[in-house]
Amino acid sequence: MRVDLFDFELPPERIALRPARPRDSARLLRVGREGAFGDLIVRNLPDLLEPGDVLVFNDTRVIPAQLEGRRGAARIGATLHKRIDLRRWQAFIRNAKRLRVGDEVEFPAGVWATAEERHDDGSWTLGFHGDEPVEVLLERAGSMPLPPYIAGRRPTDEADKSDYQTMFAREEGAVAAPTAALHFTPELMAALAARGVGHETLTLHVGAGTFLPVKAEDTADHAMHAEWGRIEADVAERLNAVRAAGRRVIAVGTTSLRLLESATGEDGVIRAFAGDTRIFITPGYRFRAIDGLMTNFHLPKSTLFMLVSALMGLERMQAVYAHAIAEGYRFYSYGDSSLLLP
Repeated sequence: MRVDLFDFELPPERIALRPARPRDSARLLRVGREGAFGDLIVRNLPDLLEPGDVLVFNDTRVIPAQLEGRRGAARIGATLHKRIDLRRWQAFIRNAKRLRVGDEVEFPAGVWATAEERHDDGSWTLGFHGDEPVEVLLERAGSMPLPPYIAGRRPTDEADKSDYQTMFAREEGAVAAPTAALHFTPELMAALAARGVGHETLTLHVGAGTFLPVKAEDTADHAMHAEWGRIEADVAERLNAVRAAGRRVIAVGTTSLRLLESATGEDGVIRAFAGDTRIFITPGYRFRAIDGLMTNFHLPKSTLFMLVSALMGLERMQAVYAHAIAEGYRFYSYGDSSLLLP
């Protein structure tokens, strides 16, 4: 499909620079396949679900993967986005034209890395020096990797250390938050449990590639970046039982959805999974694992807007976004949410 079909105009003032407080006070737009939209708040979610429904959350934890350093006199910025092994990470580099294979880059707090390899997509492999885990080095030298549409308008600060983590964050390795889950609080989870709504967790370490624009003119020519994920066998078994009982599996966030779909066969059975996924979901895709999606509002011409258009239909999502813009919904990572029930 032509990528420009997924374009739309978003006024800059609709981009949220801070999250709603409290988190579950964010607005929630309920969307069915047809009919009127529901303008609600996240705290209303239990009333929108049925007993026996199960929400699936991503328990990845964002690491301080943004680094500012120098190679000699040249300033080098690095955003780590995928672990290769204990000492090496793949990274997007700012001012990459000043970097050569074998160069050493000095970051704050005595952290050093060697530029080992340049990849076809322009990213680099950085090999970090020393014996300490890279995550320990990042705690000393790194900062939270806020999306460019926020970081370009204000500096990262102390509040982002907690604001940009979900209440489920446990498995370190993401460089972007699974933002749909940022709206959840212990109070909301208690209300969902009282309603009889269950929940499960999986892990998908979200990479910085999620923010990259689609540069191809046709979706068939776009290459997705790999992200590592895991679904435990007992989680897969319980989710299969939910669907077998006629209840709904609802992904919280596109990251949860993408991993569930990656782990599900043509037979509709969700299986244990551990490895990379490059799944790219566009209109025409047949969903196998999920019955709904809770997600924030996404960028124009992004792979995530293509995904929600695959779930609900492109014309329907164009109408959804026109409504959200007209009604003052806040967009992107710190913005409001939608519940899509096809």
